[in-house]
Amino acid sequence: MGKNIKSVRGMHDYLPVDTVFLRKLEKVIQDVLSSYGYKEIRLPIVEKTILFERSIGEFTDVIEKEMYTFNDRHGESLTLRPEGTAGCIRALIEHGLLDQKEQRLWYIGPMFRYERPQKGRYRQFYQIGVEVFGLNGPDIDAELIVMTARWWKMLGITKYVHLELNSIGSLESRTRYKKALINFLEYHKSNLDEDCLYRLYNNPLRILDSKNPKIQLLLNNAPILKDFLDDKSTRHFKDLCTILDDLGITYTVNQKLVRGLDYYNLTVFEWITSNLGAQGTICAGGRYDGLVYQLGGQKTPALGLAIGLDRLLLLMQYIKLQKQAIQSIDIYIVIIDNNVKSAAMLIAEKLRDTIPQLKLITDFSNRNVRKQFSTAAKLGARMALIVGSDEVKEGFITIKDLHTGKQQICHQDDMPYIFKRFMKIN
Repeated sequence: MGKNIKSVRGMHDYLPVDTVFLRKLEKVIQDVLSSYGYKEIRLPIVEKTILFERSIGEFTDVIEKEMYTFNDRHGESLTLRPEGTAGCIRALIEHGLLDQKEQRLWYIGPMFRYERPQKGRYRQFYQIGVEVFGLNGPDIDAELIVMTARWWKMLGITKYVHLELNSIGSLESRTRYKKALINFLEYHKSNLDEDCLYRLYNNPLRILDSKNPKIQLLLNNAPILKDFLDDKSTRHFKDLCTILDDLGITYTVNQKLVRGLDYYNLTVFEWITSNLGAQGTICAGGRYDGLVYQLGGQKTPALGLAIGLDRLLLLMQYIKLQKQAIQSIDIYIVIIDNNVKSAAMLIAEKLRDTIPQLKLITDFSNRNVRKQFSTAAKLGARMALIVGSDEVKEGFITIKDLHTGKQQICHQDDMPYIFKRFMKIN
């Protein structure tokens, strides 16, 4: 017998105990998105490589090190999507949706980056992405952030996350700042590590979020991006902060906060937790007003965010909220005689017809009754239906409350009424 085949390194399995919980997280987020007027768009996992080369930036880690790229049978270079924004814009341009001006969209699915796998960082990871097109004021920036705060409130994790904000200004502002930053870093070149030396001339802003404590100490004396912002950028950020203050959203202005992709401008933000070690960002986003034009569309203001579902799940597990979210079973059907399985299935289907939201499992294991009840308890079932030959023949059924141990016998036709009353279903 050959060796067992294992999953590809960095490609993470989610088992049923996790997927039940993930679906609950996704539903909360999607319900809030719907309440704010966002609509779902479904996008391909594979895109032409040139799409990401034109959007993400030539000297980013994603382009240089992390993309899963291959040639198809016709020699065209294709890439597993490392992020969702570029594909979303490609779809809007291709199908003419930007002619309708304002668009509020969301999508969900796996992304792929070839990084060193560790807890909270996988090579296949899952995101919910949110994109807004056609609005350029700080008010929509604020609403997007307020919406994320509502997610955390609905999930019960508000006290475990905090918001960091910054403005990286316009392209012209950043160009002036980059020159000043490079001059400063050149003066201290002997103190830079290998990673910072590599970034010094092609992507110096990424040095600001270096994880090296010595570099961060050095940067305390570096030029500050805020001092290089133009008046329009400064006003946009000031107005954003005023709106957030008025709405009671707590935040920290982090002058070193930048984004890893080149297309961002003005507002950037991250929701961070201190409970997951180095992989503490669970949601991040900002403005990218020039990207639609860069990819061949008309000039369109835009902003968006992405939630890392993998890290959000880890956070929820850390704060021990997972057990609260696992689905329990409403009814477990215990079969006494093997010859009544068809009758038990018929009873189950009639109940599902009458009460669609019912969570019900029928035991087909041929085990003794005691073991069936044991399984029902492990699954958290609230009630058991006991089906035997006599019950089927007479048209009655035995119902047992698994929380109190009380039993009652009722006619099969009365079961839907009894279960609706017990579970307080109208």
